[in-house]
Amino acid sequence: MSDHWRHTGYAQQIVFGRAVVDHLREVVRDLGARRAMLVTTEGRLGTAEGRRVVAALGSFLTSTFAGVRSHVPTTAVQAAMQQARRDGIDSVVSFGGGSCADLGKAVCYFTEQEAGTPGASFFDRPVLPHVSVPTTYSGAELTPFFGMTDEQARRKSGAGGPTITPAAAVYDPELSLGTPPRISAETGMNALAHCVEAAYSPARTPEAEAIALAGIWRISRALPHVVEHPQDIDGRAAMLAGAVFGGRCLQNASMGVHHGLSQLVGGRTGIPHGLANAVILAHVVRFNADAVPDELEAIGHSLGDKDPAAAIDALRKSIGLPGRLSECGVTEDDIIVVARLAESSPSVQLNPKPVTEADARAILQAAF
Repeated sequence: MSDHWRHTGYAQQIVFGRAVVDHLREVVRDLGARRAMLVTTEGRLGTAEGRRVVAALGSFLTSTFAGVRSHVPTTAVQAAMQQARRDGIDSVVSFGGGSCADLGKAVCYFTEQEAGTPGASFFDRPVLPHVSVPTTYSGAELTPFFGMTDEQARRKSGAGGPTITPAAAVYDPELSLGTPPRISAETGMNALAHCVEAAYSPARTPEAEAIALAGIWRISRALPHVVEHPQDIDGRAAMLAGAVFGGRCLQNASMGVHHGLSQLVGGRTGIPHGLANAVILAHVVRFNADAVPDELEAIGHSLGDKDPAAAIDALRKSIGLPGRLSECGVTEDDIIVVARLAESSPSVQLNPKPVTEADARAILQAAF
């Protein structure tokens, strides 16, 4: 951690607890909005939880975009933007996993770009306030950045800024009861990975580090229970609390080679982002071990194991996720291409230890 740092406190409200989704309209109203666009998937929209969100918004629901797909294709962003212009919305409500939150943030970002008033400071007000309603554990519902994928180029990139941070997040564990255990496992490992990289990020602030370590402790204990007992509402609430930490720590810390490689692998192959996180994480921890020994000792303490990489591997195995990229449809050619692109990734460039193309390939080969 640098001796000089600046911590930014984003204007953001978190509403947490059972049945809080029923107050969604009030949350939107308090932001001064009246014409909300709901961003979700067809599958989520058709569930009882989706109908509950629609009912909670009531007359504030002006437009519904249900075309979200994994890794947020640029074509979906373009379609959502066309609909947002057509319907004259003044706010966005995303409902679902990380891709829903990311597409919602993309609509806010490009609307600001078109208006010619992109926010440059945390002090600026967003053109479109965004309320996120997560059903998974990605952490994207709290962060100021989003990813999207050019499907033709098979390349994932991102953008964002201070005003793209969702102004409010509504965490209702009742809405996550229908999330399948496999998706819970993958997105839970994503949240854990956020905390691990934030805990040794060169750009972290003391508060971000504290949040990250607390998130590691919570997630590592709550995630196996959620996967084994998906209908336990208390377990869901505990894991959602861990996800809050996994999102909040990113607001004042940078990601590193793990996040960069996971994004590139997902954009290239289409495997879920959380799955890529789960398979690669322990190998990156081993790669960074000599650069951040004190930080990894603290991470190990939060995990309850002196060997954090081994603890991460054991957690992944306990929740039934594969341990090799080759088991997930990734090929040797994919590894070569991703390694070649690695040095151009902003996240890779911010890793606490320099990463060459050869290093990136070695990490991926170890995970293969």
